[in-house]
This record gives sequence, structure tokens and C-alpha cells, in this order.
Amino acid sequence: MKHPCHKKQLTSLKRIEGQVRGVQGMIEEGKYCVDILNQIKAVRNSLTTVEGKIVKTHLKECVKDALKDKKNFDDKVEEVLKVIKR
Repeated sequence: MKHPCHKKQLTSLKRIEGQVRGVQGMIEEGKYCVDILNQIKAVRNSLTTVEGKIVKTHLKECVKDALKDKKNFDDKVEEVLKVIKR
């Protein structure tokens, strides 16, 4: 099976990487706790957005392809459920 490309998410991930470095800088500089927590929340929300886009692509492409084969489809559903439960 051909896997979908997620390169569109690289821009967001690079931005998130910068946000994390910013949080590190805030900690090193002794910034106010609530300000640090707000930035951490922003990072988490950004990661959730990227995660959602990758899940959507997985469902639209990988799981859609699995509809052609009942056993393969059941395996894909179980795979997605395991990821969601983590």
C-alpha cells in the first residue's frame, strides 16, 4: 500500500519546534509561570491540529483503500482506535 504524503505538515511542525524553543527560552529567562503555561498550551493545540490533519488524511486515503478488503478494513479500524485511545 502506498502511504500518503504529510509534507504539508512540515511548516506547522517547524513552527511548533520554534514555539518549543521559545518555551525553553522563557524558562531559562525565568518568565512568569502562567506565561510559560500559556505557551505550552499553544504548542499542545498546534500539535493537536497537526495530529487531526494526519488522522483525516489517514482515514480518507488509507482506510478508504482498506474498504476493498473486509479483513484489511477491520485491521485499519482497530489500528485507528488504538491510536485514539493512547
